[in-house]
Amino acid sequence: MSHVFPRHTKSNLPVAAGGDGCYLIDAQGKRYLDCGDAAVSCLGHSNDAVIRAVQEQVEQIAFAHSGFMTSEPAEALADLLIQHAPGDLDRVYFVSGGSEATEAAIKLARQYFLEIGQPERRHVIARKQSYHGNTLGALSAGGNAWRRAQFAPMLIEMTHISACYEYAEKPEGESSFDYGQRVANELEAEILRLGPDTVMAFMAEPVVGATLGAVPAVEGYFNRIREICDQYGVLLILDEVMCGMGRTGHLFACNQDGIAPDILCIAKGLGAGYQPIGAMLCTGAIYDAIRDGSGFFQHGHTYIGHPVATAAALAVVRELTDRDLPARAGVMGDKVQSALEAEIGQHPNVGDLRGRGLFRGIELVSDRGTKAPFDPSMGIAGKVKKAAMAEGLICYPMAGTRDGRNGDHILLAPPFIVEDAQIDELVGKLERALNAVI
Repeated sequence: MSHVFPRHTKSNLPVAAGGDGCYLIDAQGKRYLDCGDAAVSCLGHSNDAVIRAVQEQVEQIAFAHSGFMTSEPAEALADLLIQHAPGDLDRVYFVSGGSEATEAAIKLARQYFLEIGQPERRHVIARKQSYHGNTLGALSAGGNAWRRAQFAPMLIEMTHISACYEYAEKPEGESSFDYGQRVANELEAEILRLGPDTVMAFMAEPVVGATLGAVPAVEGYFNRIREICDQYGVLLILDEVMCGMGRTGHLFACNQDGIAPDILCIAKGLGAGYQPIGAMLCTGAIYDAIRDGSGFFQHGHTYIGHPVATAAALAVVRELTDRDLPARAGVMGDKVQSALEAEIGQHPNVGDLRGRGLFRGIELVSDRGTKAPFDPSMGIAGKVKKAAMAEGLICYPMAGTRDGRNGDHILLAPPFIVEDAQIDELVGKLERALNAVI
């Protein structure tokens, strides 16, 4: 009997015993094409350079508390990230994962306005059907009703505007650009409703991951968002925990939208699964306000800047940049999209195929013509996950796509090293899983 507290108490999970490139191998020797580990394993499971970096760092120093010492890998990783970062991002605050990164971003935004003498700024605006993590601050920012429901009495008050979700929410007769401008302008309306001098930040994912299934914004949406934030002095926080680090074809996902944030959060692909790590990047102006004010960011965790974690991530980012793997993710992502369109694009229950790079979403519907979702009691997402595992495919199905309760989608996030033959394998196994369920 296991004493592990699992995510789902009624699950009976295989034991992961090995990894080989794009594959996970269980204790019985079954191989699973790994396309659904929450967009973590961007380099696959057996990258020699990262493995060596972890081993060498453990031999030198395993841990040094950041309140007393910095470390060489943390300094080098921060330099490398800022070398490639968009806009005026200039400082890196290392954490252990995505929820910690977004939590830190929210707290930094608040302290920044205290430091510059605007203590009345306290409101964060985010979007419906967003996901920003599971700590209470991050969960408060997230807009997924199902995840929030049972913890609602404990959450911080934050407000949510519409997602930029063209497939389900753009009315017929409205252009994509006009739709994007209209939903972006909801931010200005909400700032005015709350009071322009009371809003400190707007938080959004450039490509919405877990809750919507790889939904990018339409062209011009984030340009308008950036304009509104600048007009009202509101900080723009971009959550690239899932879509960043090359996943969508650029090292930083916001580059494709032509904007830069004031604060940016990364994780998942930053460590590629070899170590738990995340990071919050901020502009020099935000950092200077802390440095020239109290001098102390009133936040912290024991393992921030962990030497082994940052050594692993340094090796990961070097692999990504030296081998130009984000560009490869863009090319291979187009191949995945083409293969999906060819094999399941006309499936009567496939409503939408979307995404960027190697971050692809498939929305499943009961009626392709009306876009009506399946009845949630059918549990389509969970059944697809089980059927895909039986085929030897790990994908990321999720329920509640439309509103936290209704809707189903499948998220695909293969490693950047995926080959053409594995794309064929992915699509074939997925098609068989869908046919077994629907």
